[in-house]
Amino acid sequence: MKNVGRMGIHYLQKLNAENVPKDLLEAGQNRVIEASKTLIRESAKLKGELLRALGGSVATTCLLGVPLGHNSSFLQGPAFAPPLIREAIWCGSTNSTTEEGKDISDPRVMTDVGDVPVQEIRDCGVDDERLMSVISESVKLVMEEEPLRPLALGGDHSISFPVVRAVSEKLGGPVDILHLDAHPDIYHAFEGNIYSHASPFARIMEGGYARRLLQVGIRSINKEGREQGKRFGVEQFEMRNFSRDRHFLENLKLGEGVKGVYISVDVDSLDPAFAPGVSHIEPGGLSFRDVLNIIQNLQGNLVAADVVEYNPQRDIVGGMTAMVAAKLVRELTAKMSK
Repeated sequence: MKNVGRMGIHYLQKLNAENVPKDLLEAGQNRVIEASKTLIRESAKLKGELLRALGGSVATTCLLGVPLGHNSSFLQGPAFAPPLIREAIWCGSTNSTTEEGKDISDPRVMTDVGDVPVQEIRDCGVDDERLMSVISESVKLVMEEEPLRPLALGGDHSISFPVVRAVSEKLGGPVDILHLDAHPDIYHAFEGNIYSHASPFARIMEGGYARRLLQVGIRSINKEGREQGKRFGVEQFEMRNFSRDRHFLENLKLGEGVKGVYISVDVDSLDPAFAPGVSHIEPGGLSFRDVLNIIQNLQGNLVAADVVEYNPQRDIVGGMTAMVAAKLVRELTAKMSK
């Protein structure tokens, strides 16, 4: 898996070894990036036009796949997650109605603009700083088309930084973030990588893209995680205190005075009994109903979300974790669409 995840880096090394002129390489990178953005732009434009013609929708959840796995510190399988989450969303074993009665087969409730071609971009030798910009620009292209609101399908958790950045910049101010995870993902630079999946919330808070950051489900946190949390004023809710915090967390009111609410769900926030298909298995987590109660009871204007860190290569129990990720997407869709 690591060989697949590093393919782009190896390809760039090969190009350098062949002494490809820098201007030629840059021109090729620009063409691939523009083609990528054109595909997202035109798909979003078409979906937006159709929805506006149909009418009756103030906010429609729009899926955007971001199959990025190379910033993982352990396994890189999350890069393969988006198509399997989509397959599970439409699995015939269940119907298309969410728990509150919205039908996701109605395009006014949920639509899809496909994936950012992460590996193809990396194969051209594009570095992470520029790749993150491409992801942000893709999210903005979705948001430009009313009534679309982005729900990103990861991919590892590093995608949350460019997605949140795009949402904040496009809306013109910070958001409140509800982050469900076993880990705080707020290292300054994990293993020297500022774009690590263990570092997105440090980049988000440094950039001023969030006013409040609530981290729920935490049960693997070290000294740096706590110090970074204090530095940025993060509200960290550890699982060891969940029985005490449950009532507060199941009655959250967020987003007043800012541009809205962003929810980031790392599938490993759930106890592995519910979601074994993750890279970093951490026992003692939230039940699936705990997560749904927190999301469904939240009071606030949900403007964007992501579901990350599902690893199909660990999902050995008949695709159960894919169904869990799909259910999260469906219920986030119900929360976001209006």
